[in-house]
Amino acid sequence: MKNINRVIFASGSGTSRAPMAAAIFHATEHSRPIICEARGLIVQFPEPLNQKAEAILISNGTTLKDYSSKQLLDTDFSESTLVITMEETQRQKILSEYANATEENTRLLNELVGDELEVMDPYGGSVQTYGLCYEVLKASIEKLMRVIEA
Repeated sequence: MKNINRVIFASGSGTSRAPMAAAIFHATEHSRPIICEARGLIVQFPEPLNQKAEAILISNGTTLKDYSSKQLLDTDFSESTLVITMEETQRQKILSEYANATEENTRLLNELVGDELEVMDPYGGSVQTYGLCYEVLKASIEKLMRVIEA
């Protein structure tokens, strides 16, 4: 994965898991520059970061300034871009709906890093649920750094 210089986290509306993952990625030490962004799979209009997700990021010393959700586009895919989903259903949706998506450039986070479980969707849950989601993402992204930089 040495050729990867851009990572896009993609999930649902692009207002909680994907931007939290991107914020954690930015806050995690890198050995080389890698662009990281968040995208949604169903974005009808730009929305701000989920308030509970934002509260969890702030409580962990991380922020996303002026974040607004953006739709994943076919032009987001390239040889040096890795699109990472939180759920297998999201990955399958991307593979079936985006011409430039391939098995190699569109991966499921937990499989990529060797975790057993997918990252659960905290939507509708308590702040504690978002906190748990953050902790799972943080542990997975620390493993992801080792995978990308190996």
